[in-house]
Amino acid sequence: MDTNALTDQFKLFIDVIDTGSFSAAGRLRALAPSSVARRIDALERSLGCQLVSRSSHAVKPTAAGQAFAERARRIVQELNLARAEMTSLQSAPEGRIRIDAPAPFGRRHLAPALADFLLAYPGVDIQLRLIDSFIDMQGEHLGDVDLVLRIGPLADTRLVATPLAPMMRIACASPAYLKRRGVPQTVAELPEHDGVDWDALAPPHAWRFEHEGKRKLLKPKRLRMVANNAEALLTATLAGLGIAHLPTWLISDQLLRGDLLPLFCDRGLPEPEPSGIYALRLTREADSRSRLLLEFLKSRFGPIPPWDQALQSGLIFA
Repeated sequence: MDTNALTDQFKLFIDVIDTGSFSAAGRLRALAPSSVARRIDALERSLGCQLVSRSSHAVKPTAAGQAFAERARRIVQELNLARAEMTSLQSAPEGRIRIDAPAPFGRRHLAPALADFLLAYPGVDIQLRLIDSFIDMQGEHLGDVDLVLRIGPLADTRLVATPLAPMMRIACASPAYLKRRGVPQTVAELPEHDGVDWDALAPPHAWRFEHEGKRKLLKPKRLRMVANNAEALLTATLAGLGIAHLPTWLISDQLLRGDLLPLFCDRGLPEPEPSGIYALRLTREADSRSRLLLEFLKSRFGPIPPWDQALQSGLIFA
């Protein structure tokens, strides 16, 4: 069996597992259910084991079938990667890169960068999904995306991470709020103020400051708004609802215009957080298109991101 036929057979088996029926898998590939069943039978005979259990309601993988499906997914990915790399050796990069990214960062920084990348590489296309929910690359999105941008600590060590940029946060408030409630002189005064904050999924490094020789969690006691979206928190802070502790990639323009005022920055910008902004992927070796994009984004966003460079040169710290 040639490589293309083997790949097609593995893909068909994966479709059967994912859809749970011969009929649904057949519709994806314009095949009759009986034809799908015969091909799965042939695959089982070639492997010498039963891969699926059949019933009138559904097709479910056996233990051997589940294990084989995981291996088949990796094989298909590696074969696709090998083909893409061989193509890249003979021609300019071509094809589509599928990217998931946090919506606020994607709108402000990623989308403009991708537009410049596409102008430089006319043979490449990009499918960009801007979302706020967590992406499980080991679950339902497996195989649906090439790169995921993630901001913050990396919990899944099975993923390959490419650092793109450091990240820092600044405590800030609107001039109207500070005029009404006063400017806190030290982080110890934060509990006396109103605040704007993330909901239960707050970033682990938010509201952590150096105080009395230790890094402590200090934040406003009364939270006028909590939300799961960075842009909603920015809107609330600009409206004067309280003090927020927001990333510089989100608030640099507002700080430079004076719409927000930085707090506790008498010595300049704070130190970057231990975590940063990453591009994640499943495969150890990125395909040629993704490799080009990763290098482009690393150059665009690092080692000092443009939003932090603007703050260093344009913000007056008191």
